[in-house]
Amino acid sequence: MHNGEKPYECNQCGKAFMVLSYLESHVRTHTGEKPFECNQCGKTFNWPNSLQAHMRTHSDEKPFECNQCGKTFMYSSSLKLHLRRHSGEKPYECKECGKAFSCPTYFREHVRMHTGEKPYECNEQKPYECKQCGKGFRCPKYFRQHVNMHSGEKPYECKECGKVYSMPANLRQHMITHSGERPYECKQCGKTFSWSTSLRLHMRTHSSEKPYECKQCGKAYKCLISLQGHMRKHTGEKP
Repeated sequence: MHNGEKPYECNQCGKAFMVLSYLESHVRTHTGEKPFECNQCGKTFNWPNSLQAHMRTHSDEKPFECNQCGKTFMYSSSLKLHLRRHSGEKPYECKECGKAFSCPTYFREHVRMHTGEKPYECNEQKPYECKQCGKGFRCPKYFRQHVNMHSGEKPYECKECGKVYSMPANLRQHMITHSGERPYECKQCGKTFSWSTSLRLHMRTHSSEKPYECKQCGKAYKCLISLQGHMRKHTGEKP
C-alpha cells in the first residue's frame, strides 16, 4: 500500500500492520505459538527465518565471510559487528563522557553507570508468582525467564556457536567472548574488562576492602577464591 494505511490491527495490543502476514506473525508474540519445527532436534520457532538461522547450528554453515581476515560467521549481524574491529568504528557514543562503543548492548550498560539505573526493577504489584519458590514478577516476560531457571529450559541461543542459556543476560555476557569487547573500564588506572564482576574485583586492588573473612581466625581477603584457599589450612583439605 502506497498511502501508508495499516488496515490489519492486533486485537490484543492495537498495533497495526500494512500486510496480513505481518499481523499473523505478530500475534504469535502474544500466543506463544511456535509452528516452525527443526526436523533434527525438534526445537520450535515463531518465525521461519529463526528456524533457518537455527539450522546453521546443525550444519556449521557460516556463509558470511570477512573480506579483511577471512573469518566466517553464521549471521550477517555478527559479521557487521566483527567488521567494526577492523575499522575501529564505534557509532554508539555516551553523551555524558564521550566514550564510544561498537555494540549497542555494551553502550546501554555503560549509560546505566551514569544514571544509576537498575534494569527491570519495579516496586509495583507483581501478579506473576513462581509456584516453586514464591518469587513475584510484574512482567510475564521476566516471569518466564525465571521459570526457565527451575525447569532447565535454555531458549536463548548464541548465534555464533549454538551455546544456550536460560537468561538473556547470560547470553549477552557470553557474546563478549566472541566480540572481544571490554566495555568495563577502571576509572583509576584505565584497565578494561569484559565483565562488570571482573571490574568490581579489580577495584579492590586500589582499595583496602577485604570483604571475605575467615570465621575461624578472622583473617580477611579481597577475593573469595583466596579465602577458600586459606580455609584449606584449617580443614587440612588438599585442592
